[in-house]
Amino acid sequence: MDTLLTNQAGLNAFRTFLKSEYSEENVEFWLACEDFKKTESAEKIASKAKKIYSEFIEADAPKEINIDFSTRDLISKNIAEPTIKCFDEAQKLIYSLMAKDSFPRFLKSEIYKELVNSKQVGQKKWLPFL
Repeated sequence: MDTLLTNQAGLNAFRTFLKSEYSEENVEFWLACEDFKKTESAEKIASKAKKIYSEFIEADAPKEINIDFSTRDLISKNIAEPTIKCFDEAQKLIYSLMAKDSFPRFLKSEIYKELVNSKQVGQKKWLPFL
């Protein structure tokens, strides 16, 4: 799944698939966390953390992700003084959920088959998991 998430065409196809399953918030959260980890200034860390929290973590967030209470509670307690690692546990949970649940279904989907066919014209295997 790592290869898919770092390949733009693969990522776009996976996002399209997740949208069709009404679970695109998972990959959007994962990508937001990846971007967040690259943040250097303390001021930007705070503002980005609050944005991620309000968009994905807090109760009734517009793109609320499915994480356990203890992880959500820990983030809620630490959001006042966020660190670059404040979303790591939630990101691991969401990655695991995608890898075990969404990704196997994606590999069987028409969206994936179309992606493979569009990328393999005259080429060997395009992605290592094919």
